[in-house]
Amino acid sequence: MNIFSFFEVEFQTIVTQLVTADLLSGDIDTSRVVFELPRDESHGDLATNAAMVLAKQASKSPRDLAALFAGELAKIDGVISVDIAGPGFLNLTIESRLWTREIADILAANLTYGKSDVGAGGPVNVEFVSANPTGPLHAAHARGAVIGDALAGLMEFCGWKVTREYYINDAGGQVDVLARSTYLRYCEALGRDIGAIPAGLYPGVYLKDVGQALAARDGELYLDKPEAEWLEIVRSFAIDAIMQGIKTDLLALGIKMDQFSSERALVNSGAVQRAIDKLQQDGHLYQGVLQPPKGKEPEDWEPREQLLFKASEFGDDTDRPLQKSDGTWTYFAADVAYHLDKLERTRGPLINIFG
Repeated sequence: MNIFSFFEVEFQTIVTQLVTADLLSGDIDTSRVVFELPRDESHGDLATNAAMVLAKQASKSPRDLAALFAGELAKIDGVISVDIAGPGFLNLTIESRLWTREIADILAANLTYGKSDVGAGGPVNVEFVSANPTGPLHAAHARGAVIGDALAGLMEFCGWKVTREYYINDAGGQVDVLARSTYLRYCEALGRDIGAIPAGLYPGVYLKDVGQALAARDGELYLDKPEAEWLEIVRSFAIDAIMQGIKTDLLALGIKMDQFSSERALVNSGAVQRAIDKLQQDGHLYQGVLQPPKGKEPEDWEPREQLLFKASEFGDDTDRPLQKSDGTWTYFAADVAYHLDKLERTRGPLINIFG
């Protein structure tokens, strides 16, 4: 039991005694009471919100309840003082021996120190990294990978059943650009002089390896052929090659994903239309015209009626379009379908690590 849990147990005993003595009335739910380190170390060793969160249940003002709790907390062996701060927060100063005995608990518990069953085996999905499959991971991706995996590990340590998930953005224009960029390197691998990489394509030298691998596998099969004959094949090959590199890098960081989900597979399955239908049924969509973006108006912007999600009703600064002028789905629509899919699969909390 760590020092915070120790004081939470002691506080529960205090509440029980106060109720028995008719100093508190009714059933008092202490589940929201926490003991934690104060934000300012000059405020003592521990702080608690007990009086603030229990005042309504106890039918007392936070300050009056804080005074009652302070007197009882001060009786705990090792507590030097209890001060009331602001509207009713409590700051405790304790003897150093209460901290040092924690060392013995840490040594005794060894690698299980701090472990809990607060998650009770409940499912949780942690999605992180999810870098576009158009190039290798870089330092910022690695940062998100470490943060996401650390969070997932902590939640497992606390009793959650965690799914580590990577969302592959393998639909949309960026992967078609990847295919064309790879095709150029494929031609280069077969001896063609490709000159300078045209604007709009990916110039990264990492695609040289991908182009060479494609040439080694398929030879001159796609050379001088129209794009329609090779785009899908080259796109799939390039995505697979880059994702293999990403998976290798993640494993080198000690990170093993449980689930890789494909945006393309999701779209092709009809999941986006199903998600849109559900939002429509629940009254969250409408046909409308968005205002132009704030600031300088883009040259290609024109007002038009489109299918919109009422995102502003959920805290967003504007409603969000779901369909482009050519009838295809927006990235937002695919993300909506993906999160609905995750909710249905997980049936528990979803956590996204961005950046």
